[in-house]
Amino acid sequence: MEHILDILKERGFIAQTTFEDELYEQLKTPTTFYVGFDPTADSLHIGHYIPIMAMAHMQRAGHKPIALMGGGTAMIGDPSGKTDMRKMLTTETIDHNVECIKKQMSRFLDFSDGQAIIVNNADWLRHLNFIEFMRDIGSMFSVNKMLTAECYKARMASENGLSFLEFTYMLMQSYDFLELFHRYGCRLEMGGNDQWSNMLGGADLVRRKEQEKAFACTFQLLLTHDGRKMGKTEAGALWLDAEKTTPYNFYQYWRNVDDKDVEKCLALLTFLPMDEVRRLGALEGAELNEAKKVLAFEVTKLVHGEEAARQAEAAAASLFAGGAAGGDIPTLTVTAAELAEDARVSTMLVRSGLCKSQSDARKQIEQNAVSVANEKITDVAAQLTADQLSDDGVLIKKGKKGFCKVVLG
Repeated sequence: MEHILDILKERGFIAQTTFEDELYEQLKTPTTFYVGFDPTADSLHIGHYIPIMAMAHMQRAGHKPIALMGGGTAMIGDPSGKTDMRKMLTTETIDHNVECIKKQMSRFLDFSDGQAIIVNNADWLRHLNFIEFMRDIGSMFSVNKMLTAECYKARMASENGLSFLEFTYMLMQSYDFLELFHRYGCRLEMGGNDQWSNMLGGADLVRRKEQEKAFACTFQLLLTHDGRKMGKTEAGALWLDAEKTTPYNFYQYWRNVDDKDVEKCLALLTFLPMDEVRRLGALEGAELNEAKKVLAFEVTKLVHGEEAARQAEAAAASLFAGGAAGGDIPTLTVTAAELAEDARVSTMLVRSGLCKSQSDARKQIEQNAVSVANEKITDVAAQLTADQLSDDGVLIKKGKKGFCKVVLG
């Protein structure tokens, strides 16, 4: 059987590991590992999807995942990748977010019979005695070494600097690893490569405190071929919650990825065999569009289920054929009173989320980027009529990728 690290490497997951030879030996036997998720929102987004997929690969290889909810660490906020201090969340908001994320995690991992578990670090972090913690854990960390971490250096160079609150985040995350080692025999922390410094702290803490083997392994961040973060849309983040990002919009995002990113996304975001990934990635021209359809369907199926993926696929095909019917097309319902008050196409563009503001909508119309029922709109004062919205409604398009059906309700 192929070694799990070789599988993850071949698919493009692995960025860095500690004690790689030792880790290879460790993973020849079932190993408990964990990935942390700070509940700063009530849904996971596509940035979380890489570690989730890696966890699923690990579980399929016989290892036991712990999904660690950061109910305690979220009260501080990780400074990694941030130029300003994160917004302080109430415990009620954090606890609500944790419950929402727990439901999402069950789509990707098998939690039956304890094959994977969800743990909340609020259970041990929220009740720590400060003096005892600093004497026991703080004494194990060198400030000089901590200040060399990229996450701290970037914040110290920013206008607002680094708060002591955030400076303690590394200690808290490291303590998580020690606590999970004690409670569950956890030997490995995995996560995004932006967490490397924090993860080194945790593995080192377990080794120094317990003289036991402990490891860290980071994954590549989901970036485009030219180094930009993937998953950013005009509406914001690409969420895994269907209420925040519809399955159709989710499908369309992957349907429209750059040609150069198709093979990488197929390897990282689906379970397709690598021979098939390479075959699809090698397609060119019009044939590569078929690979993008496979990518969009497979990722949407994993996140939202096969039925939602098929509906999104059908909706995309309907739109491509020029129709306004079927599937999971984003829909804006307006009342007769609302239409009488303001029926401008520009207003519908804003209300549907296709444009951020009236000025943005007018600009798009002036640039010939907007059509209604496949007819270009050039007049910024153009309006919809009740007749247009009868039956199945009317399709508004912005550019090549923005669609919304407006119906009278």
